[in-house]
Amino acid sequence: MTTSNELRLLPWTGPDGKPCFLSTDDNGGHMSRLADNMESVQLGMATDLLGQALDILAEADTDPDDLRLLTKDLTGALRDTLRVATSRGHRLDSRSTDHRFR
Repeated sequence: MTTSNELRLLPWTGPDGKPCFLSTDDNGGHMSRLADNMESVQLGMATDLLGQALDILAEADTDPDDLRLLTKDLTGALRDTLRVATSRGHRLDSRSTDHRFR
């Protein structure tokens, strides 16, 4: 089993909004694959949203309500993207540490 500093930050939160973590030695296991797929979906949605944002911001007469909704959606996408980056960064750090001591 993984040590506490090797827990994987999952790309979703619990019902109380707190981070969820996965402890496993099987990177190809069901929960790891589910997390990988969710990260891929989140990053794809962020990419699509960025394109939409660029289109909306290019319009001279964008409605303020549309801008508020865009801001809300971009904030959520940024939160998800940062969680994915943090999770992947931690996993890269633990892998590079493992290789130095082998």
